[in-house]
Amino acid sequence: MDGRGRLAQPLKRADDAEGRLMRAVRARLRSTRFGRQVYAAGAGLAERRPCRGCGVLAVALLLAGTGIYGAVKGDHIETLAGQWHQFCDAGASAIGFRISEIALTGDRQLSRSEVFAAAGLTESSSLPFFDVAAARERLLAVPWIADATLRKFYPGKLEIEIKEREAFARWQRDGKVFVIAADGAVLQPYDSVRFDRLPLVVGIGAAKRAQDFLALIEHNPQIAPEMRAAVLVAERRWNLYLKNGVIVRLPEDGVAQALDTLVRLDAERNLMSRDITVVDLRLPDRVSVRLSDAAAQARADALKDKKKPRKGGDA
Repeated sequence: MDGRGRLAQPLKRADDAEGRLMRAVRARLRSTRFGRQVYAAGAGLAERRPCRGCGVLAVALLLAGTGIYGAVKGDHIETLAGQWHQFCDAGASAIGFRISEIALTGDRQLSRSEVFAAAGLTESSSLPFFDVAAARERLLAVPWIADATLRKFYPGKLEIEIKEREAFARWQRDGKVFVIAADGAVLQPYDSVRFDRLPLVVGIGAAKRAQDFLALIEHNPQIAPEMRAAVLVAERRWNLYLKNGVIVRLPEDGVAQALDTLVRLDAERNLMSRDITVVDLRLPDRVSVRLSDAAAQARADALKDKKKPRKGGDA
């Protein structure tokens, strides 16, 4: 502005320069096919009026995004998913798709309530929104269940067929006893009421190797009824504890031959009926035994009597 309060330069000249620039840009855009398409699209958007309810929709999307962000940051996704699943189950049940009949087969060790809880079934579960694949995965996570099959029958019937593992032996480790399957899988803590007759194996690694060892014991009916426990020593070889208190030390290799030797010696010399505490079969060419304290003392006394000189001469 000059000293009299007037503009030093007219505003019209600046407006004319800006107008010439915009006209040059538009002319440049219109000189190519792509530019004409962009210009037409921009002009159409500028002339289009906002749709009715667009503001409400934008606010709703903003609130939904904010809620999702808060759920993720606050680790509430599972809670929201559970609430949504309950809402869907309620809607499906209201129109007649509630699971009203469940046919369960194969349950012997597990109760019906345990199977239903593992499958994720509740009183409000509906057939359309019950995920059988996910339920099968949850059932297979139960140690007792080896396999599971689920089938839907609309409008409200569900069939569950499970195959349970067999209780094979008892396994003791660190003073705790568990029931195991043949493959060594731990099924549950030991229950003396139902599983008292199962053979007992002890030690680290004994659960995985019990099946092969107990199969060798079963081939010798003279030994199997007399076994009290089998202890795996250093995860290499077994010690067999018999009910009469005798300990049989077996070799790392050639266990079957060692058991045959034990059976033969018992048949020929009544080895298991003698007053002994240990039978050592670890060496393939010899058998060593350890007498009980009483038997060892009696044997020592007998040897002393033999070494005493006899009094008097020949008559």
